[in-house]
Amino acid sequence: MESFAKPFLILGFLFLLIGIFFLYGDKIPYLGKLPGDFRIERENFRFYFPLTTSILISVLISILLYLIQKFKNGSP
Repeated sequence: MESFAKPFLILGFLFLLIGIFFLYGDKIPYLGKLPGDFRIERENFRFYFPLTTSILISVLISILLYLIQKFKNGSP
């Protein structure tokens, strides 16, 4: 039963983190306004592509997953 509950706890924790990010994400000062985030605004058209922000978030998630995997395996 323990092996069945562990994935649900991890999934619930991930949903909690995602919910907190959506709730307070707009209060992070530079998120979405970094150099390299493309914003094109015309009269009847608006295009926004947060390239630099996406890369930054990807690097942070990769580092976090690497650290979790390292401590999970117990390797020095």
